[in-house]
Amino acid sequence: MSIEQYQSKDFSISRFGLGCMRMSVNPNSERKESIATIHKALDLGINLLNTGDFYGIDGHNEKLLGEALKNQDRDKAFVSVKYGTFGNLFAGGNHVDVGPKNVKKYITSSLKNLNLDYIDLYQPARVDIGIPIEDTIGAIADLIKEGYVKHIGLSEVDADVLRKANEVHPISLVELDYSIMNNSIEHEVLPVAREFGTGVVAFGLLRLNRLLGTRQDPLIDVVNTIATEKNVSVAQLAQAWIFNQGDDIIPLTGARTMAQLEESIASLAIQFTESDILRINAAIENSKIIGPTMSKIVIKNGIVISH
Repeated sequence: MSIEQYQSKDFSISRFGLGCMRMSVNPNSERKESIATIHKALDLGINLLNTGDFYGIDGHNEKLLGEALKNQDRDKAFVSVKYGTFGNLFAGGNHVDVGPKNVKKYITSSLKNLNLDYIDLYQPARVDIGIPIEDTIGAIADLIKEGYVKHIGLSEVDADVLRKANEVHPISLVELDYSIMNNSIEHEVLPVAREFGTGVVAFGLLRLNRLLGTRQDPLIDVVNTIATEKNVSVAQLAQAWIFNQGDDIIPLTGARTMAQLEESIASLAIQFTESDILRINAAIENSKIIGPTMSKIVIKNGIVISH
C-alpha cells in the first residue's frame, strides 16, 4: 500500500515513522533483522527514522541506523535524533544534559555514529525547566546555520514551551505521548502545534499493558469488540485510531522485525465508521485507565528532580 505523506512548509515525510529504540533495548536483538526492517521501511516509503543518542549502550542505536543507511540513497531517509545524556539516568544517576551548552559536542558524536554529514531533525529529549527554552532552540538553530541540522524538533513539552520555542525558530515536529489511552495533548498542546504548523509525532501507541491487562473498563470493552468486528488485533486498532486523528499526526511504530512492521502497516488500511468513532469517544470519556503511559521526567539545571 502507498504510505500517506505529511507535508510541512519545508519538507515532506511519510505519515508513519519507524521508532528504532527497541532495536537496541534488548542486547539479544538480531542485528541483521533490525537492519532488514529499516531497509524494508525505506523500500515501502517510510522515511521517518527515529533514534536517540542514548538508545542502547555507547550509541548502539545510532550506529545500527548508520550501518543500515550505508550505501542507501541519503535523500530516502529523514533521520530524527534526540539528545540528552539519558544513559546516565538509566544507569542510576540523576544528571541529564538537554540544554544548549554541549549540543555541538553531542551532534558531532551522533554524526560520527550515524556516518552522516547532517541530521534532518534534531531535538532535546526533554526540556530543562531551569534553562530558557529560547537558549536551547537558539543553540540548535546555530547548528542549522553551520549545516549540521536541517530542522528542529521538541519532545514531551507543554503548550507554553512549544509556543516560546516557535517564536525563536520554527519547530518542525514535536514528539508527544498520544494514543487511544492518552489524548491529553488535545486540550492545550495540539492546538498550539496546529497554530504554528508543527507536526505531531505520536509515540506510546502500543504501550497497551494497562489496556490488555485491566478488566471491566469501557475502553477495553469497546476496543476489544471493534477489533473483533474488524478481525484485527487490539494493537492494530490502536494504531489505526491515532492515524485517523488528523493529517498532521505521524504515528511511530516500534517494530523491530519485518513481520512486526508489516503488521503495523496493515493497520493503516483499517477504516472507522461513524458508529465506531462514537463508541470509542464515549468509552474514552468514561474510561478509568486514560492517562500518560509513562512517568513525567522533570529536569532542573541538569538535575532530574522527579521521574
